[in-house]
Amino acid sequence: MIRFNNDYNRGAHPAVLEALNAANTQNYGGYGLDERCAAAAKSIQMHLNCPGAAVHFLVGGTQVNFTVIAAALRPWQSVIAADTGHIHVHETGAVEHIGHKIQALPHTDGKISAAQIKAEAELYRTSGIKEHITHPKMVYLSYPTEFGTLYSKEELTAISAVCKEYGMYLFIDGARLAYGLGSPKADITLADLAALTDAFYIGGTKCGALFGEALVLTNPALQEDFRSSIKQNGGMLAKGWLLGLQFEALFKDGLYFELGKKATAYALEFKAAFEKRGIPAYIESFTNQQFVILTAEQQAALAKDFTFEFEADLGGGKAAVRFCTAWSTSREEADKLLAAIERI
Repeated sequence: MIRFNNDYNRGAHPAVLEALNAANTQNYGGYGLDERCAAAAKSIQMHLNCPGAAVHFLVGGTQVNFTVIAAALRPWQSVIAADTGHIHVHETGAVEHIGHKIQALPHTDGKISAAQIKAEAELYRTSGIKEHITHPKMVYLSYPTEFGTLYSKEELTAISAVCKEYGMYLFIDGARLAYGLGSPKADITLADLAALTDAFYIGGTKCGALFGEALVLTNPALQEDFRSSIKQNGGMLAKGWLLGLQFEALFKDGLYFELGKKATAYALEFKAAFEKRGIPAYIESFTNQQFVILTAEQQAALAKDFTFEFEADLGGGKAAVRFCTAWSTSREEADKLLAAIERI
């Protein structure tokens, strides 16, 4: 059975494993205050054009999301997100658990707009009962979105401007960032993200690492005492060097970007194959996640050899499903699915 149901079903890229093995008999300082984390942070900062950026390494995406929000917001402040946003639908209420309301806005292909965000912020600004409602203080986006779609630089610039106008933080979840940057439709860089956001993270768990995310804080207001927030929220790994050396390996010689580009290229081959067979897209995506509409018969035929993810029952025996490539997807695996698509 070949898995195309997610992008984290294998261990780690060989370069990461080699780095881990080479470091196994070495000794390092604890809690991320070590030379491996310092070297990894330097490798990332080289891409940011933001000398004041702080880089922190945490284990997983949910942990990063609620730790950033906990550190940034006061108890009566809330987060604006798409109603499909990961913090809203896939994190078991982690943000609400730390005491912050999520103001979910209706999405278009997984995205929300600057106009929507401005309208929400304006409702609070003009309210005569501010002490009775939550104050939207942060905008949370994903790049790519839950539907594999991408914000353009123009869209992010407009959203960033609204955030600045209303004194809101802009935070981007980059759990699948490698696949977004690797898309032929992407028109942003890490330096653009650093310039337009207050915080964003570079996903490792889904992009070649065993585990780990690299959080970049560009706003000095978020940097003060942030390690205390990491510790209080259970995110400070004693063996922090395990995270640092993985990102050091991934950012050596552009490996991180190459892995994302390769996986996205395979996914776009699937996209073209489905289109050729007349199988419609559920969402038009140009990253490693491809959403298509299959009949029950087509689902059954592909399910004999491939695992993919059910998304929605569309009635009439049809369903929206997701095929997801990964840093580890091989040419052989891709070719087997391409052949199977031709047969259905």
